[in-house]
Amino acid sequence: QDSRWCGVGEREGRVFSSLVAQRHFGLSHGMGRSGDITEPQPKAAGSSVLVKLTLLMVLDALRRGSGLDAKGPAAHGVLLPLCTGMSMALFLGSIRPTSNPEKNIVLWSRIDQKSCFKAILSAGLVCVVVPTKIEGDEVITDMEAMESELQKHGDRVLAVITTTSCFAPRVPDAVDKVARLCKESNVFHVINNAYGLQCAKTTKLINRACVVGRVDAIVCSTDKNFLVPVGGAIIISPNKQVIQTVGKVYAGRASSSPIVDLFITLLSMGLNGYKRLLKERTTMLETFPKKLHAIAEKHGERLLVCPSNTISFGVTLDTLARSKNVDETDEEYTKAVGKEISSFGAMLFSRCVSGTRVVPRGELKNIGGQDFHGFGSSTDNYKHAYMTAACAIGVSSREVEEFFVRLDKTLAEFSSKKKKKADNCD
Repeated sequence: QDSRWCGVGEREGRVFSSLVAQRHFGLSHGMGRSGDITEPQPKAAGSSVLVKLTLLMVLDALRRGSGLDAKGPAAHGVLLPLCTGMSMALFLGSIRPTSNPEKNIVLWSRIDQKSCFKAILSAGLVCVVVPTKIEGDEVITDMEAMESELQKHGDRVLAVITTTSCFAPRVPDAVDKVARLCKESNVFHVINNAYGLQCAKTTKLINRACVVGRVDAIVCSTDKNFLVPVGGAIIISPNKQVIQTVGKVYAGRASSSPIVDLFITLLSMGLNGYKRLLKERTTMLETFPKKLHAIAEKHGERLLVCPSNTISFGVTLDTLARSKNVDETDEEYTKAVGKEISSFGAMLFSRCVSGTRVVPRGELKNIGGQDFHGFGSSTDNYKHAYMTAACAIGVSSREVEEFFVRLDKTLAEFSSKKKKKADNCD
């Protein structure tokens, strides 16, 4: 603390450990004030300026790097030292009406990621899961089901949550069509775009949604898009009032650590560095699915055809399932095979492959009292067991090539073990 000041408050930015003080660059007061996270803190001029500069740099990166419209989705924003899910909960809390407690239903186009569902419950709202539908290999938005739920719940619907970054075979929601529907129905529309800033196709979709209909907020992760440690998010909006309201709902001051990390990273990266990372990912996309397809075909599997998702790619794992025993019920067989296929994911992890997801058929998961059948695939009855891998920003060609080698070996080893086990049973 500056020796000119006499701090007689209960906090005063006092830090016992010199190592902790160095780690935080002396910015111990955090960001915001108890009434508004976006307000400057008189005792913390440095971090207040830093937070404002970081926001401006992020918005610039979204506009000139990711391609979001400066007069649309990237018009206004607020940085939060929270994960994407908690940022979503904060936004939902900011729009919750105090005068009409019955207006408490959020329609959520199903996506099997726990965070968003928990965010709705954390905000004290009721989640109505809108089913998806299958078209080819893709799991897509069911607009008829969305319209039906809007009509069914009427004035009780507060908001609709859609998703534009997801694991294959789920593809980005038809947010432009949902935006039109929300505008007609006069309900809030928030887009979960956790890691979609790296995808030009997704940003164009969001731009279009803001033009043709209603989009109140887009929630994005800082770590997944800008290669910083976990713990930050940005909420952007075409509406300045929405952002101001979110800032006022945050209770207390906040840690500025995630924003400091982002500030340092953006200065180190620069706009050209960010654009280069986006271009490198796009270049990798030219070969990533082709090589994945070749390995899948070699082992009797195939690449799931999901052209609307250019980040996550799926490969069937149907040949990994053994034949059903005569004395097994369907339920017993599904459960046993599910465990066996899930063990393939464990094999990959034990070979130092992280980030893949292995999804068996018929998985049942209960979250907050809600049953999700076929959990992992975002639909009740997906026709394949499968695994996913992502071609995401920051991944190196060395990592990708090594992943293909290890995936090939692991598939071969799994098949060999399966054959030996079957021979022993015979």
